[in-house]
Amino acid sequence: MLKMFSTQLTGLFKRLQEKEEFSIEDSARLLAQAAAGEGKIYIFGTKEMSGIGYEATQSQEPLRDAAVLKNGDEVTETDRVIIFSRNSNDEDAIELADILTDKGIPFVAVSTGIMNENGESLADLADVHIDLTLTKGLLPDEEGNRFGYPASMAALFVYYGIKFTIEEIMAEHE
Repeated sequence: MLKMFSTQLTGLFKRLQEKEEFSIEDSARLLAQAAAGEGKIYIFGTKEMSGIGYEATQSQEPLRDAAVLKNGDEVTETDRVIIFSRNSNDEDAIELADILTDKGIPFVAVSTGIMNENGESLADLADVHIDLTLTKGLLPDEEGNRFGYPASMAALFVYYGIKFTIEEIMAEHE
C-alpha cells in the first residue's frame, strides 16, 4: 500500500510542478515584493494547512520575512499574504480573502479549486491561485472509494517551490 501511495504522490508532485510552474513563479514574485521592501510575508492556513506557516517560520530553514497570520495582526499595503486551504470554498479562507481584497493587499492562495454554494471561490479572489487538484484520495479501497488525501503534503510541496523561487529572486537583487 505504501509503495502505491508513494507512486501516486510522486505523480501528484510532478503534475503540480508541470501545471503550476508559472503560478508558482508568479506567486514568488508577488510575495518577494514584501521581502524586498519593508513588509512581511504573512502565512495563513486553515485546518491541517496551518502547519505550513510553522514550517515557514519555525523550521531549520525559515522563509525570509515570514510570519504566521494571527487574529489581530494588522496587515498593511507593504505586506503580502499566502493563504493555504484544503479547498477554495473554505469559509475562513474566503473571509480573509475578502478582507485583503477590500484593503487592496495582494495575496496568493493555494487550494483545490471548488466553488461554494454561493458561487464564491478563493481562486477567483486571489491575485494568484495554485490549484492542488486534489478532489479525492489517491488510493482505491475494496468498495471503489478513495482514501489517502495528502492535501498538506501537496501544499508543503508548493510552499517549497515558492520559497526556493523567492530565494532565487532575492539573491539576484542583492
